[in-house]
Amino acid sequence: MPRKSTRLTFAVLATGAGVFAMLQSLIAPALPTVQHALHTSQSTATWVMTAYLLSASVFTPILGRVGDLIGKKRTLVAVLFVVLLGCLLAALAPTIGVLIVARVVQGVGGALFPLSFGIIRDEFAQSQVSGSISNLSAVIAAGGGVGIVAAGPIVSALDYRWLFWIPVAVVAATVLIALRYVPESPNRAEGKVSWLGAGLLSAWLVALLLPLSQASKWGWGSAKVIGLFAAAVALFALWLLSEARSRTPLIDLRVMRLPAVWTTNTAALLFGAGMYALWSFLPAFVQTPPSAGYGFGASVTASGLLMLPMLVAMFLSGILSGRLEPVVGAKALLTTGAALGALALGILALWHSAQWQVALVSGVFGLGIGLAFASMANLIVGSVPASQTGAATGMNANIRTIGGSIGAAVTSVLVTGRLQPSGLPYASGYTHGFALLAVLCLAAALAALLVPTARPSRPTGPARAADRAPAEPEAATSGTRG
Repeated sequence: MPRKSTRLTFAVLATGAGVFAMLQSLIAPALPTVQHALHTSQSTATWVMTAYLLSASVFTPILGRVGDLIGKKRTLVAVLFVVLLGCLLAALAPTIGVLIVARVVQGVGGALFPLSFGIIRDEFAQSQVSGSISNLSAVIAAGGGVGIVAAGPIVSALDYRWLFWIPVAVVAATVLIALRYVPESPNRAEGKVSWLGAGLLSAWLVALLLPLSQASKWGWGSAKVIGLFAAAVALFALWLLSEARSRTPLIDLRVMRLPAVWTTNTAALLFGAGMYALWSFLPAFVQTPPSAGYGFGASVTASGLLMLPMLVAMFLSGILSGRLEPVVGAKALLTTGAALGALALGILALWHSAQWQVALVSGVFGLGIGLAFASMANLIVGSVPASQTGAATGMNANIRTIGGSIGAAVTSVLVTGRLQPSGLPYASGYTHGFALLAVLCLAAALAALLVPTARPSRPTGPARAADRAPAEPEAATSGTRG
């Protein structure tokens, strides 16, 4: 098949990944509406978010590896079709149970991230790879912001079901265009899927993330939480043993041990904790009525508008990072992005009495997200063999999600640990929570400083990026540019 336009290929990848990123956050502000419309309890409604998180964490690395093995385009189209079915089922869901199942199906779309990065690496000229990955990362980051900003107006003007009907139309068109215009990547990994490894990976991720997301309801000292954490540790150890002994591991541990990979993943864990927790708690903070001694009593739509500077800043900085990365290096951009996140959260912990302060913090944090997302992806892609791109970038996305779950869980303890007679948190709970998240982002910046530095490699011709990948993990360079 003749090569198609890389611009059209990028547009397809960006649309699919952007819609999935939007689905991550789009439903969160509308949960009270969903709860009322489907006549369910608040604790049950939260499973709309939890089921999606668990599903995405399981399928992202597994299907990333499947794409490495059987073809990234084939897997990408299949995943887009599953997301389409999930959105259609959610839009039609008559009960909360069906909606939760639909969210599990949508979570399969987490694999769009690693598959898209892999296709860019395989299909684009070497000189285009870094900038394209940065641009795609900007779209992914902005997609999450779009969900927060757009949810209120969509629900107010239409109905919460349109939060899914709109993605149905977009994803359906994307599937058709992908079938026609996205080329099949020629690079394939050898071997087969390690289903034992996949099962153990799924088991320890669920055992870890489920209590983190539900501990505030179950109680941190409850038997369920402690038992699941213990199971997560045991299953993680079994997974490591299984992967180390497997001839065709799901996640090649040699690749995960590369200095540029483990340091970037550490930064992803810490930065993810700060980012996702802020997305979870800042809207609640600004929606709190002033009678609590803080907050602005903002509506869902108004609170989304206060997040608009974050959306604009993360998109612009993500695009800009593609131009800066060949000059200053991905390491410097990741360090700067995490540091900007720490600065923004530090400001928020000290000053949050006016809406302009929240908007300023939102914009500064958005700059940090754009730089960090793009540089993480470039560091991982530039450090692993082409045959491991899907699995490695999938694990990076997963680690960021795990960090977000940890950050949100710990922040919830600080915010809701002590409540006013009205049932609202004290201002000090938010202050301490934002301060903790600032420390986590600062730790992410310090972890980024540990990423090995390597000389930039200048392309001498139009060779595709896959050609620069080492054949074996042991031969991989330990760093990427900067």
